[in-house]
Amino acid sequence: MIGSVQRAMRLLESVAEHEYGAPAKQLARETGLALPTAYHLLRTLVHEGYLRRDKGLFFLGEAAERLGSSGAAQKRRSTVADTLAQWRDSIGVPVYYAQYRDGEIEIMCVSDTPGNPAVEEWADFRETGHAHAIGQCLLAQLDEDTRRDHLDRYPVESITPYTVRDNHTLLRRLERMRRMEPVVERQEYALGTVCAAIPITVGTTAATMAISLPSHHADRLLPAARQLQNEVGRLLGSLAISISI
Repeated sequence: MIGSVQRAMRLLESVAEHEYGAPAKQLARETGLALPTAYHLLRTLVHEGYLRRDKGLFFLGEAAERLGSSGAAQKRRSTVADTLAQWRDSIGVPVYYAQYRDGEIEIMCVSDTPGNPAVEEWADFRETGHAHAIGQCLLAQLDEDTRRDHLDRYPVESITPYTVRDNHTLLRRLERMRRMEPVVERQEYALGTVCAAIPITVGTTAATMAISLPSHHADRLLPAARQLQNEVGRLLGSLAISISI
């Protein structure tokens, strides 16, 4: 073990316990460090941005706060991943979570197993939103201007014989979608695969949970999507913060 790192971490933990700051002598006493050693480590931590000093008191610095926020974000991601894994196992299908952020379709988390693998991203998901259930579900939640801007950047193109043919046809399809109904596509993105996505609300962000199945199990798609929708509805309140990742 590296003793200086251990001592520095103890000082950080001690400072974190004092909302209104603490002087070096108190921190040295609480951590069992000699005062010269505590002073040396505190100065180093201030220099590196992990602590800041104000009127003789030490507080957590910006670098430590960034670590804290990153740790919280990792915990939220872990919560989402664990929840998707539970749904994956209970429904028996791969489960996806995606958002529309900064003008892009982003797959935030995928949970699958070797026996039920996720769809291989053989064509960029961001550029082919018109062809898969995730993208169609997200595009359906956008306002008309945002939707058209997306299609101007990523125009419709056929990637399988079943893909929607042009922007006009896609827009008509999106307009006909009911607000909370699952969005279904059959072999439009990948031959041999069917997918369903359900819209969810994360503040003002368009988001979706989705599933996929081999096409020879297409009869399971809608029942599985309904089961996922029920699970999401049951837990959405407790997941609302976590899924804003």
